Amino acid sequence: MAAVLMASVAASAQNETGQTTIAPTVGLNLSNTTGDGSKMMPVLAVGAVGEYGVMDNLGVSAGVMFSMQGAKADGSDRKLKMNYLNIPILANYYVWQGLAVKAGVQPGFLLSAKNDDADIKSDCKKLDLSIPVGLSYEISKFVIDARYNIGLTKMAEYADDKNSVIQITVGYKFDL
Repeated sequence: MAAVLMASVAASAQNETGQTTIAPTVGLNLSNTTGDGSKMMPVLAVGAVGEYGVMDNLGVSAGVMFSMQGAKADGSDRKLKMNYLNIPILANYYVWQGLAVKAGVQPGFLLSAKNDDADIKSDCKKLDLSIPVGLSYEISKFVIDARYNIGLTKMAEYADDKNSVIQITVGYKFDL
């Protein structure tokens, strides 16, 4: 009986052709930079993602995410804190009922940047481009999403560091 129940829940856990959904999400960023001497920093990600079912096993999604990013200096309490408004645009290929492989592009717009307590926004690039790749799993309208955002652009002209973010979120899908 439990297997039949789980199969029916999983069978409805993906977009169908022409279906549109929206999902408020909240989660955790494990943020770092590609430079030497930095450590991962756990911070917040919150937003909403809309998805349109192109085919029964393929959806296209776009979202708006407030994303805290940055890194800790290795061996000290110094922190680089950057806040972005990210716009993930992804193709979602459903390889199994409820399980999607995701990849796309994500422009991010710098909202603020601080190195410890000093404002360094004027020294940083205002646009951050990344490639998000990951997986999501849907069950009973809940979506668990895990992705790695591969930074493509340097964070500042004077440094070669790029953002490197593992993002894990949970959301709830609503049909539109």
